[in-house]
Amino acid sequence: MPAEASRPIYIGSEIYRNSSYGPKHPLAVPRVSVCTDLCRALGWLPDGAYRDAPMASDADLSRFHTPEYVAALRRAEATQQTTETDRRRHKLGVEGNPVYREMFRRPAISAGGVLLAAQLTAEGGIVHCPGGGTHHGRPDHAAGFCFINDPVLGLLAWCDQGLTRIVYLDIDAHHGDGVQDAFHDDPRVLTISLHEAGRWPFSGALADRAGGAAYNLPLPSGCNDTEFRTLFEAVVLPLIRAHRPQAIMLQAGADGLEEDPLAKLSLSNNTHCMVAAALRGLTPRLLVLGGGGYNPWSVGRCWAAIWATLNDLPIPDRLPPAAEAVLRGLRFDRAAGRNPPVHWFTTLRDPPREGPVRAEIPRLAAAILKESLPA
Repeated sequence: MPAEASRPIYIGSEIYRNSSYGPKHPLAVPRVSVCTDLCRALGWLPDGAYRDAPMASDADLSRFHTPEYVAALRRAEATQQTTETDRRRHKLGVEGNPVYREMFRRPAISAGGVLLAAQLTAEGGIVHCPGGGTHHGRPDHAAGFCFINDPVLGLLAWCDQGLTRIVYLDIDAHHGDGVQDAFHDDPRVLTISLHEAGRWPFSGALADRAGGAAYNLPLPSGCNDTEFRTLFEAVVLPLIRAHRPQAIMLQAGADGLEEDPLAKLSLSNNTHCMVAAALRGLTPRLLVLGGGGYNPWSVGRCWAAIWATLNDLPIPDRLPPAAEAVLRGLRFDRAAGRNPPVHWFTTLRDPPREGPVRAEIPRLAAAILKESLPA
């Protein structure tokens, strides 16, 4: 474990335990609580490393979101219903953004955790905040299961500290559209998104440069660890190094993992750990968020493995009984949950998913390098 002064901080909350978007929603599954429980069961979360996420204030949220939208979120939670105006204007209760019990408190606490992380890293450091990463939220409406855009709020907090060279790297299977669009005219924040091509929200094409402050790498369906690593080493790392970042925010959505039901990438969680490890040496401030991921076993295992990576902790080949019990206690009411493979219970690391590098990968790398890093 790193020395106390340099130890990474983990930000969590009990708000995520037993909180659900509804029984038929993809976010019916537990995720952050699984990660936290695994890290505790493995002895990886001493008291000095853990912080409870506070709830962001209305003023905090209104740094990006409109006061009218924040009020509508509060109103919907209080009444557990929405008006026709709020459905139409703020997308509450429609388009995958349901009315549920904690629909204001949960995203406000996620935002509070990210804002706390920005504060804790003001002078440098590493923070893992798996409850953050809701990257689709818009100033005046919900989008893509995201009610509050906590990555934007965290990036703005870093900007308010005077940072002028920030990288936002998004490896969620879905394009980080809300963050890209929030900073498309702001030279302080460079956004880089690797996501599945043709996947909702159907943005993030190679040509989508958002005024020059964004790079998009749309990945072909079935992208494996080898292909991702090829792009990461050939394109992403040079882009980040050229930016000389004072801070990096990584949105580590786990829906690009092969077992995820909402995407068709074929990554293992070794890729997520590889990215987290590579970023540590490139900046004095690193904030790792969660994001997408709709299989409770694959998400919890991935985010716990990232925490181990950030702390240089050895990941056991076989989980101890307490950690295995966390995973055996999960339910997943989709086809993959009816007969889960044994390694979902007994290990954190996925088997590597290496494979051939298809022609699309070097073409994508060449196109970006030609435009971004001229000889």
